[in-house]
Amino acid sequence: MPWTNPPTAPRIGAWLANDGWCEWCVWAPRASRVELVLDPSGANRELTMQPLGRGYWSVRADGITEGMRYWYRLDGGEPRPDPASKWQPGDVHEPSAVVDLNQFAWTDHNWQGLRRDQLVIYEFHVGAFTPEGTFAAAIDRLDDLVELGVTAVEPLPICQFPGRHNWGYDGTYWFAPQASYGGPHRFQQFVDACHARGLAVIVDVVYNHLGPEGNYLGTFGPYFSGKYHTPWGSAVNFDDPHCDGVRELVLENVRYWIREFHVDGLRLDAIHAIYDTGVRHILADIGDMALEESEHVGRPVHVIAESAMNDPRVLEPIAINGYSHAGQWNDDFHHCVHRHLTGETTGYYMDYANPARDLAKVFTENYFFDGQFSPFRQRHHGRSAASFPGDQFVISTQTHDQVGNRARGERLIELSGWPQARLAASLMLLAPAVPMLFMGEEYGETNRFPFFCDFLDEGLRQAVRDGRRREFAEFGWKPSDIPDPCATETFESARLSWSWPTGSPQEGMRRLYQDLLQARKIVPALQDFVNREAEVCQPESDGGILRLSRGGGEQSGNGIVVFFNLSPRPLSFTLPKKLEVLFCSESPRYQGTGFDPLAKELPAFSAVVCGGASFRDAFVAT
Repeated sequence: MPWTNPPTAPRIGAWLANDGWCEWCVWAPRASRVELVLDPSGANRELTMQPLGRGYWSVRADGITEGMRYWYRLDGGEPRPDPASKWQPGDVHEPSAVVDLNQFAWTDHNWQGLRRDQLVIYEFHVGAFTPEGTFAAAIDRLDDLVELGVTAVEPLPICQFPGRHNWGYDGTYWFAPQASYGGPHRFQQFVDACHARGLAVIVDVVYNHLGPEGNYLGTFGPYFSGKYHTPWGSAVNFDDPHCDGVRELVLENVRYWIREFHVDGLRLDAIHAIYDTGVRHILADIGDMALEESEHVGRPVHVIAESAMNDPRVLEPIAINGYSHAGQWNDDFHHCVHRHLTGETTGYYMDYANPARDLAKVFTENYFFDGQFSPFRQRHHGRSAASFPGDQFVISTQTHDQVGNRARGERLIELSGWPQARLAASLMLLAPAVPMLFMGEEYGETNRFPFFCDFLDEGLRQAVRDGRRREFAEFGWKPSDIPDPCATETFESARLSWSWPTGSPQEGMRRLYQDLLQARKIVPALQDFVNREAEVCQPESDGGILRLSRGGGEQSGNGIVVFFNLSPRPLSFTLPKKLEVLFCSESPRYQGTGFDPLAKELPAFSAVVCGGASFRDAFVAT
């Protein structure tokens, strides 16, 4: 049990009971007086809050209904929204509102959740996912994802942010689902609709920083540390004096999403920017809290960390000083694939010079960098994670970061081409890891996904514009080349087209994703994340052939062998004895160039799956 979250820790925020009573609790350890300002635009009642000890203040009032607005006032100062606000109907600077989360009629009583090895994650931005950009509108697209073969959805952060549109990483209220998306009740409805379709829901949470606008946490207490700094500003205080209240806020937030919204997991943003030198790391407490809540709700709860450290401590048990998370992002896979298919060699891409060799190591040992020297970092990097099963690593060929943090937000299809994109999809979906799709990639969406935001403060808006221009000027981009991140048209340009016309490459791409995701549910070898072998069987300067065996390969009756031609030209290969070709990414079914098994040549930029005749029906196209 986490020592930082004792059973006596009060529930923070506003909690409304059925009889009209509401209790408020806030952590403000430096205040000598705290008032609750009720209905500030109407009756404007001020109630004196009582100290509970350890910096907590509380008060109760009756006659409270859902939607009533309130502030907190510390020591007679300016009134501020609740740091644990569950609903911000106005904006980040407006009063908080009381919400009754118990009124929603859940229908997911029989939902058992999903095991980690069943996850196929779909990352999406709520605002750009549909023309309406709301939780309710997103429900109407869930059946398309189920038909595709996705099993879990992961919206970019949904916590309240300033303005109308934002990636979500500038959120300032960890407990409040974004009002412009529909607010807390609509998010409950969204989760319930996902569970009705067999989809798990993973929320993207940002505990490493808060956004620059509407961030009033510092006025309530020592929420931030001066010892550390992140790329986004001051670090959250997890190890300085008075950090217990900060830690309790985070752990309560973990419990809140699981209990009040029935989510199935949390994706932790950039944990390498979460600093904690205490005896017990906050990330271990988060892992412990998730395990505790998993037992409470009786289904799996997955904590998946985004980490650039290549450190298996994230996955190791708490008993041996690990964090006990279910999984973590593995950027090594993306970087290998992206460098090879786009030819980009700047930044961290310089570290991945031999695609076949590098991918072979990722397939078999999870990390590419597990202790060797990194030219990009100019130091040794990582630690071996070869003993862990592959389903503890989330891989991708595109993400909001890898697309949106480019100067203009180009997707892989624009940077490479259709055969290369089909190969990238095959590498990801046939790999012994958990795949994560970025919205639209399954049909080759060509609408870009540029960086966008909508800060209310004009000075901040201009600072963001200038910062983006300076960043990309180093790479030769002119200011006019960079989309204005604060312009409405920049956000609008990111919306999905949801278009795959009959006979188009988009239709072929979607079929490829659908076929391979269906095969993952049927073929035992594709559910085996332990027995995997990979080797470069035909090295070439422009890529060569990578051979991947899963589930015992040709030596097993249930095994498969996959050949990936990473080269821009056809290459000869030898079909394993007793196996037949089950799938080729360049099949005409996928609008590819075609493949003749008798020719004994792999088409350029292609993937070919070989297996026993018993799996002939599991794969659709050759």
